[in-house]
Amino acid sequence: MAGRLDGRSAVVTGGCSGIGLATVRRFAEEGARVVVADLDDERGSQVAEEVGGRYVHCDVTVKEEVDALYAATREAYGSVDVAFNNAGISPPEDDSILDTDLEAWRRVQEVNLTSVYLCCKAVLPHMIEQRRGSIINTASFVAVMGAATSQISYSASKGGVLSMSRELGVQFARDGVRVNALCPGPVNTPLLQELFAKDAERAQRRLVHVPMGRFAEPEEIANAALFLASDESSFITASTFLVDGGISGAYVTPL
Repeated sequence: MAGRLDGRSAVVTGGCSGIGLATVRRFAEEGARVVVADLDDERGSQVAEEVGGRYVHCDVTVKEEVDALYAATREAYGSVDVAFNNAGISPPEDDSILDTDLEAWRRVQEVNLTSVYLCCKAVLPHMIEQRRGSIINTASFVAVMGAATSQISYSASKGGVLSMSRELGVQFARDGVRVNALCPGPVNTPLLQELFAKDAERAQRRLVHVPMGRFAEPEEIANAALFLASDESSFITASTFLVDGGISGAYVTPL
């Protein structure tokens, strides 16, 4: 039986861990030729070998490296069909606006928001020329509501990703390019584990707001990315695609 991404090339940034790694594997299972983009050269090569894809070292905050990533994908596979712009950070020094300094603010904006701008800017000409393509930008549930634990720059960056994705989805719809913002709730990834490792109370404050009573697994978010990448979502663009365990729909969560 044919896979949902048979014959298509897909670029996944931040593809060595967490949601990115789960998505690399899921896309490959569905027949995609996957390009893993990351800074971890050793791990990236291993992941690419595992899925029969390619690894490209890429700092997503550097325009020349991002441009080269999508150009290399086009050269290798003849097209760029899916771009999952997923790389991001959530450092502990990003906290309340009262405590977060300008350097921390700027670093998170560069990695989480400017990188998505650069990736979209680089991949759109390829997709417009093809008259087809799916761009999936990782935003967050905090883009649509206040976070229970303050991460001021992270929240602002994800709001920017959501707004940019909507605009691009509208602008390029008639060029055959779909752009959607994937908005996960808290996910059981190394990023979240590190954030809460030294603060169990902080983790509990976030968990108590999840109606399902647990964090998502990376594979659950990867399945959502697969849907947005595939033809099953052919009439979906400029959307806020929430996969949040019900957080955004809950007014009060019972204990």
